[in-house]
Amino acid sequence: MHPEPARHAPAERALPVHSPTPITPSVVHPAPVVPVQPGHVSAVASIVLPDGRVVTGYAIEHPQPAPVTAPPPVSRAAVNVALGGVGFLAVCGGLLLLTSFIAALTAFIGQLIILAAVIFGGWIAVQVLSTSSHRSGTTVNIRKATFKRNHFHG
Repeated sequence: MHPEPARHAPAERALPVHSPTPITPSVVHPAPVVPVQPGHVSAVASIVLPDGRVVTGYAIEHPQPAPVTAPPPVSRAAVNVALGGVGFLAVCGGLLLLTSFIAALTAFIGQLIILAAVIFGGWIAVQVLSTSSHRSGTTVNIRKATFKRNHFHG
């Protein structure tokens, strides 16, 4: 079956060729977890595969990239200045409203005082300028010497 080796090279001989046979897993099982104490990672790790083979290797620490923090679209100083301006405008608006309210209240109280003076003054004017047909009270007529209160009639 094998070809006859050449006569000029007696040291050569044919090597058998082996081809790998694929392993077909019958049932896929998750790999068992090897418990590791917290805070301790061994330099060599072993994993048992579902078909019983043991794979041993070194644990590789993957470098973690530094977290990228995007700069804010507006600087913090600008935000603080804007918020301070809004607060200042709110205080100024509140003071303006307070001042307006105090002015309106003062005007209202002044109008009430004027109204009371007009009503009281009108009542006084009616009392003074009314006719003397009203017979209640003290009537003094010097010419006729009539004193109603003392019942003296002259």
